[in-house]
Amino acid sequence: MKSFATFLLLLVLAGGAQAQSALPPDAFEKAIAQPQAQILDVRTMDEYNSGFIRNALQADWNNKEQFNDRTRYLDPSKPVYVYCLSGGRSGAAAAALREKGFNAINLEGGMTAWKKAGKPVEGLKELNRITEADYRKLTTQAGLVLIDFGAPWCPPCRKMEPVLNNIRKTMGGKVLVSYVDGGQNTELMTAHQVEALPTFIIYKQGREVWRKQGVVSQEEFDRVIGSFQ
Repeated sequence: MKSFATFLLLLVLAGGAQAQSALPPDAFEKAIAQPQAQILDVRTMDEYNSGFIRNALQADWNNKEQFNDRTRYLDPSKPVYVYCLSGGRSGAAAAALREKGFNAINLEGGMTAWKKAGKPVEGLKELNRITEADYRKLTTQAGLVLIDFGAPWCPPCRKMEPVLNNIRKTMGGKVLVSYVDGGQNTELMTAHQVEALPTFIIYKQGREVWRKQGVVSQEEFDRVIGSFQ
């Protein structure tokens, strides 16, 4: 009898966990309002640019290399709320994240259901395009310039924000940090052979002297910037 009761309890708990694996728009909206929530859009970049949920990061589920690279910067101690267009891709993505130990919750019906429920959608109201001439000005506006190719939807870029803010505060007299939105300036990325975000490039007197792709520690930036003084 005790074993059967234990089995029933486990069954109920499993059912409760399964019930939390997906939420309808109203419940999803309340959940992502919590400060610890991480929001992940698993659609393509073109889909993301057509409208997205506020504060959402982006990692294309159909591009497995990109998805795996970007999601490794998520915090496994915090819930991840996942969505796509109609719920299919995000359901698969959420399941994959749960296998890695994340508490991943899918948006039932995806953005289609979200919009139908009248929930808020954000998008790029105007593109902040930078011309090649503008870029040359960025790289020559100080003796030493650090260009940050990033994007607000990029998980490792988000991870780098505190480091870059600290550089601006503590090393502002040594290096000027300039931001370039790679999501809006894809042609500029191609022209300067920037293959992924984030990518950091240091220019000295307008000439490239260092670059690195991915997450960079504060200690490495301190060492590299210091070497050009």
